[in-house]
Amino acid sequence: MSSRLGWLRAAVLGANDGILSTSSLIIGVASAHATQESILLAGISSLVAGAMSMAAGEYVSVSSQADSEKADLTREKKELHSSWDAEVSELASIYRQRGLDDTLAHEVALQLMQHDALGTHARDELGISEATAARPVQAAFASAAAFSSGAILPVLAALMSPANVVSWSVSAVSLASLAVLGVVGAQAGGASPWRPALRVIFWGVVAMTITAGIGKMFGVQA
Repeated sequence: MSSRLGWLRAAVLGANDGILSTSSLIIGVASAHATQESILLAGISSLVAGAMSMAAGEYVSVSSQADSEKADLTREKKELHSSWDAEVSELASIYRQRGLDDTLAHEVALQLMQHDALGTHARDELGISEATAARPVQAAFASAAAFSSGAILPVLAALMSPANVVSWSVSAVSLASLAVLGVVGAQAGGASPWRPALRVIFWGVVAMTITAGIGKMFGVQA
């Protein structure tokens, strides 16, 4: 359950990034009195570049975590071969801290290690399990997909709007989408939805207003 919630929160954050960065760029370009083609090109470029950036960043980050986990498991495997009794005592100490008495903690540690020593230490000492193990490729694709699912919304709004109202339509669609994602993210974490929704709307308005101002400042007058 906690793993699914973690993925949901990550997906919501990625979609938020996609909506906010892409809509802000589109609004900035539209405010500079650009053509419809230029506005769409900017939006699509933002979607693709953002998705690739998110994927690359997530891949590098999770790969580093995977390398660290692999090193920890290699070291743990050596320790199990060289000092079995010390590893049993170490595991029993963990179980005592969780509430077992000395005898039971030692017996549980011994039986679990006889069944799967490395797996037991990975899970209970290192906090590594099949559900939490780092998967760089999966994480990269998930991050890119989350960003793209958010970024496509302002792009579609720009595609279906006349050039003279692109800023307004993109703003409306993006702010509504950010509000929905704010509610979903809050509910996933068990929090009240209204404050997160208002917070994400506020910062969305700030970002879009700033980029619109920059577009008007440096744009070409029609």
